[in-house]
Amino acid sequence: MNASAVKGWCPGALRPMQSGDGLVVRVRPFGGWLEAAQIAGLAELAERHGNGLIDVTSRANLQIRGVSDQSHQPLLEGLAQLGLLDPDQATEARRNILVTPFWSTGDETQALAAELEEALADSKLTLPTKFGFAIDDGRSRVLAGDSADVRIERDRSGRLLVRADGARLGRSVGRGGAVTTALALASWFVTSGGITGGRGRMAAHIASGAALPGTLRGETEPAPVMAALRPGHYPQGALVGIAFGQMLHSTLHQFSSCGHALRMTPWRMVLSEGKREMPSGAGLITEPHDPALRVIACSGAPRCREAHADTRALAAALAPRITPDTRLHVSGCAKGCAHSGAAAVTLIATGTGFDLVRGGSTRDEPALRGLNGADIVSDPSILVGGH
Repeated sequence: MNASAVKGWCPGALRPMQSGDGLVVRVRPFGGWLEAAQIAGLAELAERHGNGLIDVTSRANLQIRGVSDQSHQPLLEGLAQLGLLDPDQATEARRNILVTPFWSTGDETQALAAELEEALADSKLTLPTKFGFAIDDGRSRVLAGDSADVRIERDRSGRLLVRADGARLGRSVGRGGAVTTALALASWFVTSGGITGGRGRMAAHIASGAALPGTLRGETEPAPVMAALRPGHYPQGALVGIAFGQMLHSTLHQFSSCGHALRMTPWRMVLSEGKREMPSGAGLITEPHDPALRVIACSGAPRCREAHADTRALAAALAPRITPDTRLHVSGCAKGCAHSGAAAVTLIATGTGFDLVRGGSTRDEPALRGLNGADIVSDPSILVGGH
């Protein structure tokens, strides 16, 4: 496996990350929601101050790419005018929240999100920048498979609970105690030694033997998990996939032009609020069984300076050539930025070709090393052990 520098932190707007095509500036929508004017403003800022490419991340954020040192400050000023900027880096880093996109006006989701955002802004907790929260308070859970350390959910009867990731059961709470309990769990994580070298995740901490205190230990089973979601129409609007998690600024402009708000998701999809017709456009996935949904790919070369190959070109070539039940992850290096978990097949670009892992992640031992991308495309059976 090739060695790559794992930074251990996520970019923000105030703390961007250098990449192969310039600075990557991550925008974290408040409440996981963008109104039409903010969407149009972001598209304009990406065109004016970046290279026009926008990532949709697995943490339900947007990233403006290709920002220069000179254009960063004007970009920040534009984000502030749109109401999309935190007051400082520490607040920005703590505000790492996934919000279910399937909320309805008047339910508790957006109120919980706003309360949690305010509480995190007032908190003095120093959390790892990958440490996050999820508000998954529908009658079925949709974020259970996505990265979060403290989860606000519901039980099978619809009552709220707060659950530490890695714990099977959650603690039942009233509406007024949900955010307080969530922050108490985060505080316990810190004081009980969950952070090592600035890093740490709740599930790993619990798996290592850390025992939750009685005041935070739960006895309530959360609601069932909803089946995997696909592009299509839902009561809240149109769920649209973004091929390989990246779109042009013009595509974002297209979303704003119809006047609908966007709800962000961690599935490299966006929900166009209230929209009853599926949009069309380059790079948009509107069919529920589009082959591109089978493949996860990071930015790759030349956009990322850590990457050893153009991952998205390979992903696009392989998507229609793999079986519908195969999940493929193409990573430009061993960090696995686009997908930290396991996949049926993982291809990792190295200086000497692609390493292949079956049923694992970029951290696992490859079954094959040094594969040629063109050879994989010409005979994809090698991915599942055809040779």
